Amino acid sequence: MTSPAESADRADALDVRPITEAETPAWIRALDLGFLRSPGISERELADRAAGIDPGRTLGAFDAGRCVATFRSFPQELTAVGGTVVAADAITNVSVHATHRRRGLLTRMMSQDLAAAKERGDVVATLIAAEYAIYGRFGFGPATWAAQWSVDVPRTGLDRRRPVPDDGGRIDLVDGAEVRKLGPELYDRVRRALPGAIDRPERWWQVATGVLRTRPEWTEPFFAAYRSPAGEVEGMVAYRTDDRWGDAKQPLNTASVLWLLGSTPAAERALWHYLCSIDWVTTVTSGDRAPDDLLPLFLPDPRAARITMRADWMWVRLLDVVRALEARTYEGEGELVLEVADHAGLTGGRHLLTASREGGSCVPSSRSADLTLDVADLASLWLGGESAVRLAAAGRVREERAGAARKADALLRTPRRPWCPDIF
Repeated sequence: MTSPAESADRADALDVRPITEAETPAWIRALDLGFLRSPGISERELADRAAGIDPGRTLGAFDAGRCVATFRSFPQELTAVGGTVVAADAITNVSVHATHRRRGLLTRMMSQDLAAAKERGDVVATLIAAEYAIYGRFGFGPATWAAQWSVDVPRTGLDRRRPVPDDGGRIDLVDGAEVRKLGPELYDRVRRALPGAIDRPERWWQVATGVLRTRPEWTEPFFAAYRSPAGEVEGMVAYRTDDRWGDAKQPLNTASVLWLLGSTPAAERALWHYLCSIDWVTTVTSGDRAPDDLLPLFLPDPRAARITMRADWMWVRLLDVVRALEARTYEGEGELVLEVADHAGLTGGRHLLTASREGGSCVPSSRSADLTLDVADLASLWLGGESAVRLAAAGRVREERAGAARKADALLRTPRRPWCPDIF
C-alpha cells in the first residue's frame, strides 16, 4: 500500500506547466482522452482547434513526457447586472486522466491559473461545470442556470398556415456568410443587456458557421433571421432537423435549436412561431435557454412546452469582491456589511456595500457583519439569480443581523434570471 507521503512525492514528481506550441497536438489528444472522446482526429480538425489555443495560458501535467491532465483559460468579457462588462478569466478544457486522479493535479493547475488571473487584474473567473461537486472547493459558485424545452408542435394551438409574423416584420432564411456579417452586431446588443452573457469573438462565429471545423460530426445548420417592420435585424436562429417518419407515412421530424437570439420579445416570439410552422416538424427542441425563458408564454397552450432539462450552468469565482460589487447596479438603495470568507486568500474580508439603482460602492469596514458567507455563495448571488434567503435556509449563508438575508435579496436579486447563452 502506498503511504500518503509516497503519494505526495509521486504527485510532486509530475510536471505541471504551460505547454509549448509544439506540444499542442499532444495536449489536444490528451484532452480528448480525458473527455472520453475517440483519440482519432483529422489533420484539419487538429489545426482548427490548435488555432484557438494560447500555449501561454494552456497548462498540462506531464508524467515522463506524457500529458496526463489538461487545463486552459482565455480572456472573456462578462456582463454584470446593469450592463457593465467585466474582465473574466474563462476556464475550459479541464481533464485529468483516470490513471492520474487524486494526485492534486487539478488543484495545482487551478491554483496557478487563478493566481495569474488575479495578477492580471481579472475581476472574476468563469467556467461551465461538467460535474457539480468539483469546483466549489476552489471558490466557484453556480451563478447562472439553464433549461431546455421540448415543444409538441400540434398541441401549441398555433395556426401553422400563417407563419409570417403578424407585427409587420419578416423571417428570412440566410446563409453562413450573412450570419457572420449580421450576427455579431445583433449579439452585442443582446449580451450587453443580459447579465451573465459573455462575448462572442470572431472565432465563435467561424466555428458556428463551419469556417472552422472543431468537431468531426459538424453539419451545416439552417439559419433564419427576423427583421422588424423597420427592416432591422432583431433576431436570429440556427437549427438542424432530422428525417423521421411514422409507420403511416406521417412526418415526425424534430427541429433542434442550436442557438436563438432576440433583442426584443417580438423577435423571439416570431422566431419560435416560425420554427413551429415548418412543414413536417412536429417537435421543436429549444437548446439551452434561461430558466425563466418566455418560450412557453409565446404559445397559446404553454403546456405544449415541456421542460426536459434544468440545471446549473455558468459558475463564477470572484477574484476581487470590491470591483465585482461596484461593477453592478442594484434593485434598491441600502447598506449591507458582508463578511466574505475565501480560504484561498485571493479576495474576501469584511466590506460595507452601499447600493443604489445607479451602482454601488464597496469599502473595507470594521462594522459588525450583517451576513457571513463564503466567496462561492457570494458569486451565486452576484449576478442576481440566487436568493440569500434561500441560501440562509440551507445553512450556506449566516445571518448576523435578523432580516439581513431578505435585505440582501431586495438589493441583489434581479427581475429576470441571469443567463449565459454559450458553452465554453
